[in-house]
Amino acid sequence: MFFFDPTYLFFMAPGFLLVMLSSWYVNSAYKKWSQVRVRSGLTGAQAAQRLITSGGLSGVQVQGVGGSLTDNYDPRTKILNLSQGVANVPSVASVAIAAHELGHAMQDAEDYLPLRMRAALVPAVNIGSWLGWIMIVAGIVLTSMLRSSFGIQIAWLGILVFSGGALFAFLTLPVELNASARAKRLLAESGIIAGEDEQAGVNSVLNAAALTYVAGLAAALLQLLYYVSLVSGLGGRRRG
Repeated sequence: MFFFDPTYLFFMAPGFLLVMLSSWYVNSAYKKWSQVRVRSGLTGAQAAQRLITSGGLSGVQVQGVGGSLTDNYDPRTKILNLSQGVANVPSVASVAIAAHELGHAMQDAEDYLPLRMRAALVPAVNIGSWLGWIMIVAGIVLTSMLRSSFGIQIAWLGILVFSGGALFAFLTLPVELNASARAKRLLAESGIIAGEDEQAGVNSVLNAAALTYVAGLAAALLQLLYYVSLVSGLGGRRRG
């Protein structure tokens, strides 16, 4: 069976490597700039609160969450969740991450189209991530055992369902890049960061975070490409 297909590793190895490198890069950038105190002396939570007030984002609240780099914005509750290392520490990394998440709150308030499109995909992606895979396997089994063209059709349908994950990763890129661009502008205009060194630190942290989404998209596309190549070969085997 294809579960142990070495071709899978051939397709996925570049994606795995990119994901590992991006994870190392983001953790390295965060570790470095979380130890550099921001001159404004604001913690991530304080910076977020200042930007919420100046941006007129009524209804957005800030609260702490456990874990490291677990920061997120929940559009359902309008809550900006900041990890303890970000919320309570006055560092360049903290204000960069807090401002990035606030960028998502601004997107939410403005009905930013890519954000809405990504949110609309969530139910389909949650279902398609397992249903698509099951359909691909079922199609391969039907084709291999029964020489059935119906099996190929099922497999292609499974790929279509499974491809929602790659589309979700694709839509995530503009959402995250836009949030980072907003964060860089907000931090500079508000005076929360000052000087080229702090700007360089903010850029380093946010660019590293962006690379993780690029890596996620690459991995999703490579996995999809593997399944496409697998199903594409079924027709030839069936005729043979």
